[in-house]
Parts: sequence; C-alpha cells; structure tokens
Amino acid sequence: MTTTFDIEAFFADRRRQINAALEDALPTVGRDGEDSGRVREGMRYAALAGGKRMRPLIVVAACEAAGGTTAHALPACCAVELVHAYSLVHDDLPAMDDDAERRGRPTVHVAFGQATAILVGDALLTRSFELLVRGAEHNPRSRMSQAVAKLAHHAGVDGMVGGQGLDLRHGQDIQDLVVLEHVHALKTGALYAASGAMGALCAGASDDIVEQLERFGLCFGIAFQHADDILDNEQPSLREQALHRVDTLVEQCLAISEAFVERGEALSAVAEWVRVRAHAARHGHKDE
Repeated sequence: MTTTFDIEAFFADRRRQINAALEDALPTVGRDGEDSGRVREGMRYAALAGGKRMRPLIVVAACEAAGGTTAHALPACCAVELVHAYSLVHDDLPAMDDDAERRGRPTVHVAFGQATAILVGDALLTRSFELLVRGAEHNPRSRMSQAVAKLAHHAGVDGMVGGQGLDLRHGQDIQDLVVLEHVHALKTGALYAASGAMGALCAGASDDIVEQLERFGLCFGIAFQHADDILDNEQPSLREQALHRVDTLVEQCLAISEAFVERGEALSAVAEWVRVRAHAARHGHKDE
C-alpha cells in the first residue's frame, strides 16, 4: 500500500462528510409523529445503521481523480448508498435471504414488519434518483442526467438486480470461479461501476475518463466481493483462485488510477486496501 497517502484519514474524513449528507438527504419524522406508516423512520433506520460506505467512497475518489471535489460528489454518494440500502432491506426479506439481523440489529422487516420493509426499500430507491436530479443544481446538468442513466442501468436487471436473480438461482454452492465472478460482477460490481462513473460525471469528466473510472469501479467491486467471501469463508474450495483474482483485479485498478498521478492516489490506496484485506482474511485476520 502507498506510504505517502493516509488511507485511514481519507476514510474517516470522507465518511464523516458522506454520513452528514445522508442525514440531510433522508426525510425526518414530523413533530406530530405522522410518518406514512413508519416508512420515513424505516428509511433512516436502514440507511444510517453504519457500514463502511465503500460505494460512496469510490464516488468521491473517482470524482477527485477526475478533478472534482467531495462537495461535487455528495449527491451521487447519497444516491448510490440509498440504492445499496434498499437492496439490503429487500435481500433480508423472508422471500429472499430471510435474515433476522444485520450489523447487530434486527433487520428492517423484523423491526417494522414485512410490508413496511418493502415500502422502505421502494422509498430509498426512488429517493436516490431525486437526489441525483437535485445534484444538477451544482454539477453539470447534462452529466447528472447521464449519472441517472448509469445508476439505473447498473442497479437494474442488467446489473445488481440481475445479479441477485442469479444468486437466487445458484445459491451458495457455486463451484466454478467463472460463474461466481459473473454473479459478483452483477450483484456487487455493478454498483461500484456506477460509483466510479458517477464520480467522474460529477466532476464533468470526458466520456473516456468516465469509462475508465467505471471500469475501475467494476474491478474494485469484484475484488471487494472476493475478499468478503474469504472473510466469510464462503466457497472455500475456490479461495486460492479468488485470492489470485483479487491480485489481478487490483493490478487492473492500479493501471487506471496511476494514470491520474497525484489525483488518483486515493483510488490507488483504496485498491491496495482491498488487496491487504483479502490476504489478511486468508490468514485468519478478520476486518469486519
């Protein structure tokens, strides 16, 4: 990992700004307690429950690499995080993964009921696009309309939702790395690809740079999911192959980020971070 870039300081500072923006982006419950069946409360419960905020961090790092600022990136940061939060709410439902707990707390459908959880997910998803459109007030309007299209594509049937469908079809017993990585590319990698592209678009970057940073996000997202599999001891028969793929994918990320020289240092450091995380997990050191 680079010795001149303080990745932990970058994480701490940008997460603080992202979390503050998310607080402001989510609806609050009125003083009279009126809350559309607790949907607003559920939105805040789902989106503000912690997490690494890795997708919005990729938005910020990509935006900065393309010449923008954290302030430029915040609308897209919030949008992609709300899409991620919605996907977790729906993933946890009994008809999907049927999880009762997430991040040490009851899942949304346990805390608020299944019907409300579905509406919470719907509300988070629609709010995300509202935030992107609002971002056009401060960022290039044409670029933000492209950001809407990128997020919709990567979050939909050709991206995250399609990956979730494949995940339901294959289950946890995938024994072929090519099949596993295809699922990872859609279910996880797609939103990271959207993050890289949206970060570039928030900076008003050229189509070529948008494509490069979209590719960075995809490679990072697949590597991140491989690292998570190693952490969670999933697909243990594929562990060594997955670890090799992490190294290859990180090198692909670095080939992109290093072309941005100093502006790409955050991207390079984040890529190296996921490599270190994967290798540490392989040797039994867990970073949850």
